[in-house]
Order: sequence, then structure tokens, then C-alpha cells
Amino acid sequence: MPATAPKPVLLELLRCPEPHHAPLAYDREAAALVCSECAKVFRVEDGIPVMLLDGAAPLD
Repeated sequence: MPATAPKPVLLELLRCPEPHHAPLAYDREAAALVCSECAKVFRVEDGIPVMLLDGAAPLD
């Protein structure tokens, strides 16, 4: 089953939870959001971003 991307309006509002609050980009292949500043990767489950710093992974 293909991953569901977050709605574009949601992507415009989301920011990294780190203090720099940088914008996030959706990586369709990884089904995850990637921070443009610190390159942390936040997974997306059923179209819902999981924005927990404890659950974030570094970009490979």
C-alpha cells in the first residue's frame, strides 16, 4: 500500500520542532518529512506526521 502524503496546506504550516523551526520537505520515496536545516527525518504514518524529536532519525 503506498504511503499517503500530508496535504499541501499542512506542509506549508509544519516546521521542525528544533529551536530553529526550519521548513520541512516531504520525501515521497521515504514517506517522511526532512528538515531543511538539521536534516532530521520525521516519519509520516497514514498521512499524519510524527513530529517527535525522540522519534526523528538523521538523514542518511
